[in-house]
Amino acid sequence: MNNPDPYSVLDELPGDLMMWVLIVSELLIFGTGLLAFLAVRISDVGGFAAAQDMLNRTAAGINTVILITSGYLAARASIAANQGKIGRTRLYLAGAALLGVVFLIIKGGEYAEKIALGITTDTHPFFTFYYLLTGFHAAHVLAGILILGLIGWRAHPRTVQVGVAFWHMVDLVWVLLFPIIYLLR
Repeated sequence: MNNPDPYSVLDELPGDLMMWVLIVSELLIFGTGLLAFLAVRISDVGGFAAAQDMLNRTAAGINTVILITSGYLAARASIAANQGKIGRTRLYLAGAALLGVVFLIIKGGEYAEKIALGITTDTHPFFTFYYLLTGFHAAHVLAGILILGLIGWRAHPRTVQVGVAFWHMVDLVWVLLFPIIYLLR
């Protein structure tokens, strides 16, 4: 007798397959950008180091703690949703989203500092990559905040799990961007 619904390894993925396709696609895009950054950096290590010294490492470090904490709250939201604790789920999601807003405010302050100093994408290739990679990430933070809000509105365990997976991807990308852009010498 044929089994109409055979088991697949994909059945073990938490959330939704299409979200995983999106996450992998986004990671490939960010990874390509980081590889390009590193390749161009090889041709001007001193120029990249001098440009990097103009960044606000303290703000970026604070933003790293903010996103990691936000990711923790998102993970707690997923656990609460699975336990049927909708109020707690929404509270955790709101906290995660609020920290995302704080991240964007700090990042906006960093951009404002650079622009006030006349530092643009044309200043040096380092800043072309800086604005491109961190700006693209900031757009994902904004999208993630919207997703967290939507899944909080209809807090169902499956949708929470899918939205939290996206938020974790946003966290992971920052954990890669931070050391490469702000710290790597």
